Amino acid sequence: MNLRARSILVCSALLLLPHGAAFADAIDDFIRSEMAKRDIAGLSLAVIQDGKIVKACGYGVVDKMSGTPVTTETLFQAGSISKSVAAMGALKLVEQGKLSLDDPINRYLRSWKVPENDLTKQAPVTLRRILSHTAGMTVHGFPGYDASGPVPSLIEVLNGAKPANTAPIRVDIVPGSQWRYSGGGYTVMQQAMIDVTGRPFEELMRDSVLKPLGMSSSTYQQPLPHALAVKTASGYYQESKPVPGRWHIYPEMAAAGLWTTASDLAKFAIGVQRSFSGSSNPVITREMTRKMLTVEKQGGGLGLFLGGAGRELRFSHNGRDDGFDANMVAYAQTGQGAVIMINANEDSRMVSRMLEVIAKEYHWPGYPISPAYRTITDKDPQLTARLKTLLSELASGRYDRSLFTPDVQKVIDQQLGQGMRLFLTRLGPVQSVELVERNDQGAGRACRYRVTYPKTTMLMPLTVNRDGKIATITLEPE
Repeated sequence: MNLRARSILVCSALLLLPHGAAFADAIDDFIRSEMAKRDIAGLSLAVIQDGKIVKACGYGVVDKMSGTPVTTETLFQAGSISKSVAAMGALKLVEQGKLSLDDPINRYLRSWKVPENDLTKQAPVTLRRILSHTAGMTVHGFPGYDASGPVPSLIEVLNGAKPANTAPIRVDIVPGSQWRYSGGGYTVMQQAMIDVTGRPFEELMRDSVLKPLGMSSSTYQQPLPHALAVKTASGYYQESKPVPGRWHIYPEMAAAGLWTTASDLAKFAIGVQRSFSGSSNPVITREMTRKMLTVEKQGGGLGLFLGGAGRELRFSHNGRDDGFDANMVAYAQTGQGAVIMINANEDSRMVSRMLEVIAKEYHWPGYPISPAYRTITDKDPQLTARLKTLLSELASGRYDRSLFTPDVQKVIDQQLGQGMRLFLTRLGPVQSVELVERNDQGAGRACRYRVTYPKTTMLMPLTVNRDGKIATITLEPE
């Protein structure tokens, strides 16, 4: 039943170009193949071309027990893409004079204040710095809360007070000095938006952003009312383990709490494109949109990640909540883009590969495509065999230390205590290790291997020094 259910493909709202059918075949075939290979229950897709949604599809099932098909109306959690949509709401308040990009955020906070310290005395926490992840604030992300358990208030999350399951949100880097991702900063922003408007965050976002952009299937409500809960997909961890209670609750709405569809997120992206051009500005002005798409530090704009320039300027954000992954990519000027949402936590770069297929089919300008590595002649098969044994040994917590320099040994020892064993165990037994790249560098060399596991492949770049010791090594999704 499950195999048949996963073959389900539901598409709607198609405004295909004359050659769109060929695109659909290539994209659909790749998506179905990857979902089957990775055991992904459901996926929602929206493709943007010429500033319109030209392809909207649901694949697979909302959960593996019922076999109910995913449709374009199925709700998924957007994870950190929530930040991008919330950022537009905050920028609207800036244009209304209720917030400022560059004044201290504490000037607008009423119910709670960012605790001052020696670092904030050097430079204040501001909305611009929060939006660009340069405010020096702690707490990278949030795991959410079991649907049947206690859920903290926003103030309790800010203070790290029970039943909050994350640390207090504080400043531990001089604001403005460096980029560091912080969901904690967006939670501070959420409280500021509530304080300056006197309105619940979910209502404020509904009226100021979601409705004007036509995002009729989206909401920041946490928890969801029953009428919406029945439209949701169920979340799955790696190895297809279901999230207890189907999904988690996120009081950190601005950082991680948006329920939406791929088509609605595509409407958000189209809204940014139109606002950037000045053709339609239902939420923020063209000038403010251009600030949103201006790099502040390390490729980060205001609520969005940026890449390329000119005609190739693109904005993006990815997202992960427990049991859900998502990715949104769009071009500021060409009217192109795509959104993919899955009800799974998947670390094999599957979604990134899907975006690359879409980029090729729709001729996205300047989109980075990962190189296709092919197996090459192996001049040191003995090392390759030792590496295969090494990966199996690491999963059990032991390894041949003689292979590595002392510095690498220290890093491996540290990572073994921080989850490496569990990660490698979940990948399963190593099926093969193949050399795909080698560059001799004097007496040393740099190599890249493809490591094949039962359900995924990984790339393992490493360097070998003149003494034959491994001086650097990483394992990353292919």
